[in-house]
Amino acid sequence: MTRKYVCLAALALAATAACTKSSPATATSTNAASPTAASANADGSTLKATAPSAVSPVNGQQPQSLEVTLTVNNASAKYGAGMNPTYRFQVFNGAGTLAYEVANIPAGGAGVTAHTLTTQLEGDQPYSWQARAEVDSQAGPWSPRANFVAPASTGYIRGAELYDPLINGKTVGQMYGPLTFIPGVGLKLESQLSYVSYQLPQTLTEGEFSLLVTGMPANTDGGKTKLFAMGQGYDDIVTNDRRMTVEKRGDPAGIIAWRFITHDDQVDTEGAAERMFYDFKANLTYFFQASWRNNRFNLLIREGGVDGRTIYNMGKNFDGRPYDPNPHVIYLGSPVGRSGPDGASVDQAIIRQVWVSGRARPAFANR
Repeated sequence: MTRKYVCLAALALAATAACTKSSPATATSTNAASPTAASANADGSTLKATAPSAVSPVNGQQPQSLEVTLTVNNASAKYGAGMNPTYRFQVFNGAGTLAYEVANIPAGGAGVTAHTLTTQLEGDQPYSWQARAEVDSQAGPWSPRANFVAPASTGYIRGAELYDPLINGKTVGQMYGPLTFIPGVGLKLESQLSYVSYQLPQTLTEGEFSLLVTGMPANTDGGKTKLFAMGQGYDDIVTNDRRMTVEKRGDPAGIIAWRFITHDDQVDTEGAAERMFYDFKANLTYFFQASWRNNRFNLLIREGGVDGRTIYNMGKNFDGRPYDPNPHVIYLGSPVGRSGPDGASVDQAIIRQVWVSGRARPAFANR
């Protein structure tokens, strides 16, 4: 009987040892459930999560709003492991070049995450996009790319930025005097009393004011007519103490001149060498860009559009504080000041693709 009990005790000890040896397998199972184990997915991504799935826009949809919002169904953790991811979104243009990227977008509730793009896409052009979940430095697989067409832009005013294409029969500004929309071409200033005004919600202390103009011959009415201008509020543009004016004079014909007044200084064109003559042609497109950055004002004019031949490129440094009108008012043409119509708008000019911003002029504004 004693020998029987000894054998049973030995069997019990062996079973205990076997259980003890199995504990490493339990640890391996725990590691497999980790949300960030190395080489977790077949595509090389290291976050143990599924790919999010695109909800909208998809299948070549064209959003109606200029503010394009990308929406996905959230990724989920594999093997039941919990995770608290953020999301990365990428947008590609029709050539497959990365056009926009943003990361650290918090996961949305109800299993859906959305992000509204903070850049303006080129209107009516094809784009694709994808998204993935990320935790710290670990990333999950990308969602399959979804396709959409960017909305047709009708313009906007946001903060210290203005975009007005003027080719769709609409403007985001206020219209005065006789004006005519020419589809696909722009807005025509029919007389020296024609102009458009815009008020920026925020002052643009450094940036550019650029546009495309056609239909403008060298010989127009008026001796000091203005193609575009800006100032502080709606005071008389001739005496406004924060004014910027770009002139295409009609008498003598084709003279280019400008003036820029900051908080502490004034720079302008002086004499025949700076008030240059150019024989503008009504059938050609001209690109005008007035810029004020790093205490320097400059006017650039190109014949043939944004990438055309430079016909004028002149500027001057200014001293002291920056350009700081408040409120900051923008004009196409110019309202009539104390000098009368002779110093108001350039008649016959057809203006399109107006851009005022601290950012560089985007490609979508160059058509």
